[in-house]
Amino acid sequence: MLIPAVLVALLAVIPLGFVFDAALSSGWAEARRLLIRPRTGELLWNTTRLTAGCVVLCAILGTGAAWLVERSTVPGRRIWNVLMVAPLAIPAFVNSYGWVSLIPSASGYTGALIIVTLSYFPFVYLPVAASLRGLDPALEETAYALGHGTWRTFRRVVLPQLRPALLGGCLLVALHLLAEFGALQMLRFPTFTTAIYDQYQSSYNGPAANMLAGVLILCCLLLLLAELKLRGRGRYARIGAGSARLVTRVKLRLLTVPILVAFSLLALLALAVPLGSLGYWLVQGRSIDFSAPDLLSAAATSIGLGAAAAVVTVVLAIPVAWLCVRHRGRLSTVLERSTYFGNALPGIVVALALVTVGIRLVPAIYQTTTLLIAAYAILFLPRAVVNVRAALAQAPPVLDDVSHSLGLSRFGTLRRVTLPLIAPGLGAGAALVFIAVMTELTATLLLSPIGTQTLATHFWSNSDSIAYATAAPYAAVMVLISAPATYLLTRQARRATRG
Repeated sequence: MLIPAVLVALLAVIPLGFVFDAALSSGWAEARRLLIRPRTGELLWNTTRLTAGCVVLCAILGTGAAWLVERSTVPGRRIWNVLMVAPLAIPAFVNSYGWVSLIPSASGYTGALIIVTLSYFPFVYLPVAASLRGLDPALEETAYALGHGTWRTFRRVVLPQLRPALLGGCLLVALHLLAEFGALQMLRFPTFTTAIYDQYQSSYNGPAANMLAGVLILCCLLLLLAELKLRGRGRYARIGAGSARLVTRVKLRLLTVPILVAFSLLALLALAVPLGSLGYWLVQGRSIDFSAPDLLSAAATSIGLGAAAAVVTVVLAIPVAWLCVRHRGRLSTVLERSTYFGNALPGIVVALALVTVGIRLVPAIYQTTTLLIAAYAILFLPRAVVNVRAALAQAPPVLDDVSHSLGLSRFGTLRRVTLPLIAPGLGAGAALVFIAVMTELTATLLLSPIGTQTLATHFWSNSDSIAYATAAPYAAVMVLISAPATYLLTRQARRATRG
């Protein structure tokens, strides 16, 4: 696994090398002039407070909702599980489009914080809910038998077991926010990513944009180190699924109605507003002349690119996650951590890095789908790595040893034992990558072969010119195509919450 993992890490750090090379070429004096100025401080403050606020809110909403669905007697658990994951089918910039097109004042820090939180909290909900389903109910029953109450049991028994899933989800939220462009541009909230895009678009100021990208890399490094420190070195795998009995659910009693109201409000804000806005503009835009063949062609292209990128990215994630879980050490940690940098950089920086590499080293793949798929893999590899790593962490290593003792080779063990055990993690990672590719903007605009148009690029070209009614059909088809992938993410949870 080491050789493919090293190759994956080298692919993932291509944008990192591009930014550092550009920064060194500019010189220290130019770097200091570009970085030490009030504008950089303002962008750093905006990016930091938005990321911190969104991570905290997503952690609270995602963990709280997951616990209520998996461990309480809240009515309609199966429905709420689907509704808590459904916002993933609505891209963040479509969510922003829905709010801004109906409420133009929904902008600035408060608007951005609320809207990106509504878009990203499922990244925490999904892994936490999956971990709750994998916990041995005997742990909580023992805590209750020793006299611990509900809150103390959650804080001292459940929450420590959720640490890898919770921190992994929060890391995904933070990395996505560092690179988020479409939603924040539409909400008129300047961050490093929007500033980098503006630098390239307005004056093609490469040095200034690269210096800002370098600050994003430092922010990403701090996040990775913090997550690694907080996660610790504990092991969470166990043999078997515990006793064959139902989980003892906490009775909500008088809290049932307030919690149902809170769930309803969350679903209303995260789903009803953007979907209602799409419906409004579809009705208002019935007379708008848009090309049905263009819509179908863009949908087919988006599906094809999403499926190809999902398969490639998950395959690339397997050796990295396997080394990280099965052979912990400095090298495996460095390899795993290196895959996260691309996700923290704006798509335009990743695209320009691959354009440079393609032209200089591999001109045959320039302006081809291969280069575009490589960009998607770099951008969204963390989505796959986090899910595969979480699945491997709960797969007992002793089963591999038993397989080896029965005569199976390492490859045979991987194929017949390990992969079936982590299949849900592979599926979740593939679904998350597919959804992300369906909504990617900047890298697609720069790297797609001439004449290639996706739903996201069509939507952005119309929404950027405030042609809301013309953009609505493309957004609606994006949501419809992303819905099956979101359903896949909820399938295991629905089985667990049935009844």
